[in-house]
Amino acid sequence: MYLCKDTNSMLNEVVTVILGPAACFKIQYWGVDPCLFDNQPHKHSFFEVCYIIGGEGEYTEEGVIYPLRAGTHFCSRPGITHQIRTKNGLFIVFVAFELDETQSEDTMREAFSDLAEHAEVCMYDADHHPTALLWKSLLIREGHGSLPAAAIPSLAYALLVSFLTLFGKDNRKPFVHRKNTNMLLQRAKLYIRDNLSQPLHLGHVAGYLNVSERHLSRLFSEGIHETYTDFIRGERIRQAAHLLLTSVLSIKEIAEVTGFSSVHYFSRTFMEEKKLPPGKFRKQEQN
Repeated sequence: MYLCKDTNSMLNEVVTVILGPAACFKIQYWGVDPCLFDNQPHKHSFFEVCYIIGGEGEYTEEGVIYPLRAGTHFCSRPGITHQIRTKNGLFIVFVAFELDETQSEDTMREAFSDLAEHAEVCMYDADHHPTALLWKSLLIREGHGSLPAAAIPSLAYALLVSFLTLFGKDNRKPFVHRKNTNMLLQRAKLYIRDNLSQPLHLGHVAGYLNVSERHLSRLFSEGIHETYTDFIRGERIRQAAHLLLTSVLSIKEIAEVTGFSSVHYFSRTFMEEKKLPPGKFRKQEQN
């Protein structure tokens, strides 16, 4: 069961202005009404978006009647006369808002301007649309409480931006996956740094990332202009230097945890990179 009064109070206190990465919204009001009845024909100078959780009725906009039932989302655009009618009441949640164009990016201004002109009025059977799931995440449930107050503005921002996909005629395009080479490289570097004590063969890390050895090697040479092997050696030395200065581990132990096969190999590689043997480096830097 939803706690409608508590949710209504929480939203109207916590979320009055929403500043996100690309847009800023001024909230006129939030509404959570478990039994809304008829209202008179009226219009707003801002958007009002509603979601029907339960009940039946009809929504009229400029003479066109749209049936309302559970799972329906509808968008009242600025300057458009509209009305809700219902015999038995509607369980409805709604938000009235406008875009602060002075603090929003051009793409958002254009998108909401287009929504004001060309939005689909009603979307049916959308209980599983991301917009519905965002709405339900904002509602306080009896016995379950709500999200922390600090999380509410971000969730509300996501809700408002989701209206562009739900009601926008040109925004419901499927996501086209493009392999992000930067992300793959970042994942490879993180894996290496977190597993320096392991052998870290090229094939093993490539398998972890589900790419070919050739592709992984190319990620390093083209992404950071460094070979895969040189990157690992540099990371081992970097971590070894850190441990020499911040821990009481012996040189043998540091060689083991940073993935060197022997103390001799560790000392020789460290000397090549730092121009000092590990013991002297530790002593000199700590003095």
